[in-house]
Amino acid sequence: MIQAAEQQPKVETYSYGTKLDIAKVISVETPARVCEAVPVHMVYEDHQGQRHVLEYRVMGTGCQIH
Repeated sequence: MIQAAEQQPKVETYSYGTKLDIAKVISVETPARVCEAVPVHMVYEDHQGQRHVLEYRVMGTGCQIH
């Protein structure tokens, strides 16, 4: 059980200018249904096959334009 926890990649926080090595996107979270910037996670593999979890902010999907 401890081995499985150790294999989980640490969440990396994206900031402008961060260099990313993305070979394959595994999954991308859907943003919350709110009208503000919210954190989401993308799981991806780099060119060496290492899995990463990247946290970044996007605008939620709850905004309405009139």
